[in-house]
Amino acid sequence: MSPTALLDLATELLRAVLKFDAPADAVVSAFFRKHRALGTRERHTLAETVYAVLRQRLLFQHLAQSGQGALERRLAALGWAGSDTFLRGAMGPNERDWLGRARGVDVKTLPDKLRHNLPEWLAAPLREQLGDERFWALVQALQQPAPLDLRVNIAKAKREEVQAELAAHGISSEPTPFSPWGLRVDGKPALNKAEAFTSGRVEVQDEGSQLLALLTEAKRGEMVVDFCAGAGGKTLALGAMMRGSGRLYAFDVSGHRLDALKPRLARSGLSNVYPAQIAHERDERIKRLAGKIDRVLVDAPCSGLGTLRRNPDLKWRQSPQAVEELTAKQQAILASAARLVKPGGRLVYATCSLLKAENEAIAEAFSAANPGFRPVPVAEILARAQVEQSAELVCGDFLRLWPQQHRTDGFFAAVWQRD
Repeated sequence: MSPTALLDLATELLRAVLKFDAPADAVVSAFFRKHRALGTRERHTLAETVYAVLRQRLLFQHLAQSGQGALERRLAALGWAGSDTFLRGAMGPNERDWLGRARGVDVKTLPDKLRHNLPEWLAAPLREQLGDERFWALVQALQQPAPLDLRVNIAKAKREEVQAELAAHGISSEPTPFSPWGLRVDGKPALNKAEAFTSGRVEVQDEGSQLLALLTEAKRGEMVVDFCAGAGGKTLALGAMMRGSGRLYAFDVSGHRLDALKPRLARSGLSNVYPAQIAHERDERIKRLAGKIDRVLVDAPCSGLGTLRRNPDLKWRQSPQAVEELTAKQQAILASAARLVKPGGRLVYATCSLLKAENEAIAEAFSAANPGFRPVPVAEILARAQVEQSAELVCGDFLRLWPQQHRTDGFFAAVWQRD
């Protein structure tokens, strides 16, 4: 494809993504289905250009003001993820001169909002929570792509065996520093063609997400509920912990998300998982299981702001009003899920948010309203699981993971035991 044609496509794709009326990954996927003739390298350039613009949108919009032509074209040039020579081949002399001047701007001299590229409603609480040094470290981390983490299916294989198998397939990896099941892969290989993946011995799952499942300490023969299962990443981790025994319910209000679990479940070889769509958190299925469940994991619907390395559009698509609505939903879901837990059973509340409003505030309010649920310090669980450097993961009684510190997505978790 000619340089001009590819830059035109990048402009078209950015125009669609920047409407923010659908998740960026869905818009990009739909665009690629429309343009099936695109090669792997062209798709990579287009997708990474879009994500670069989303990560640094405020800065790029500022720099683009001095140029001419379509705004999306200028943004595409500033975020270009392909060959620079190729890009310049698509530009005229004036455009090339403008791009050189824009790239020469010393970003350190610009206002903070152009440096952190976060909406102020998000930047302010994070800066207050973290302090300046950690805040700017987080900013830098969020402007980088996330690594590719895998979870070894311990019901089928051991981590060192899978690591060797992947290496033989040309995929280099290293054990994750915290999760005992994880491997971190170099680059972004075609994993779906690797036999370790097709046979269900590994699944793609962020290391932080693996640790959420670990906090349940689910055991063989127990009754366990993944209350907001989604596509089932943590469901499969729980099932492997249970070695395919007992009974594991995967509840979600979205049948579409649960459908995505089916092929993953088939690969996993687990026979103890029971996916079930529920109408809401007070569904009759929930009532019938009240007080009978050993472990309940509530990975609650949240803003997803801990995943900004993967989904940078979220910071532009979310709002304070949306977060406020989510916190009300999180409280209701946690209260309903708690009814499932039997005496002596465990409840885990988790999000992939960075905000205290969705995390500590929800957990502390639940503890205050439910004296029959005793908070369990996360450090105790991590120590029993022999998680290395576990002290780095703990904030008070809670699990707190940060992209800049742990190289995971941003996660929070609180744990209780019912009296």
